[in-house]
Amino acid sequence: MFARFTPPINTGLGFLELVSDADIIAMADPNDNNGDGISGVPNWIALASFVTPRPDAIPQNGKFIHRFGKKAAAYNLLNQTVNAYNQDIGITSIFSPVDAYSQLEVDPEVSTATINDVVFYLQTLKAPIQRDQNDTRVLQGQNLFGQIGCEGCHKQTLKSGYSPVDALSNKEVHPYTDLLLHDMGSGLDDGYTEGSAKTHEWRTPPLWGLGLAPNSQGGQFFLLHDGRARSIEEAILMHGGESANSKTQFDNLSPSDKAAVITFLESL
Repeated sequence: MFARFTPPINTGLGFLELVSDADIIAMADPNDNNGDGISGVPNWIALASFVTPRPDAIPQNGKFIHRFGKKAAAYNLLNQTVNAYNQDIGITSIFSPVDAYSQLEVDPEVSTATINDVVFYLQTLKAPIQRDQNDTRVLQGQNLFGQIGCEGCHKQTLKSGYSPVDALSNKEVHPYTDLLLHDMGSGLDDGYTEGSAKTHEWRTPPLWGLGLAPNSQGGQFFLLHDGRARSIEEAILMHGGESANSKTQFDNLSPSDKAAVITFLESL
């Protein structure tokens, strides 16, 4: 199977890497015990041979919570970077020496130093700062965003754990994600899976930087995992599965309230 993916937003990843397993598990609700229709689950996968588990890792049957990628199939930014070099652009490293095309082990084509530099670069890219935070329409839209249940998956606030990089360490951040897999319905089921993720499950993408996305997408939006949605409203209306109720509530808002929600999302 294969799927068409758009490139991810890469800012603020260092904070997401430092969210504790305990916090991610606390946000999960696999049996929908609270009855809100949302039952996010972590993607549990065995670690790659070159990956060292974090000190506070909480394993389950020898598998660990992964958090990066469209289906949360990469454990940390080293895992994500090594996979991107090898699987996306066919460049081998000491961590992943098997050529993706020939399936033969070859000499590393990128140095370990370069891999480590890219990982550090990704860890320290600044998180986007929300604009017009005190604007009346932005605040109205933020309130409605919570009222219609969008924060059931797009959690506003997370906290990073300890890092030797002081700017990342023990910080409260607002990425609007829970880093969990959710059933997004048959409309977004493309038959592709990674790890324990089902074909209709996708990791909640962070929303910070959403309003800036057109700046790097030719002046327009290409949203959802494959870029099929060309506006924020279109992306919302393509939600299904666990998010169907929130989509319906959004669709039932007055035109003015819908516009306020979009204004809020564009401010992120």
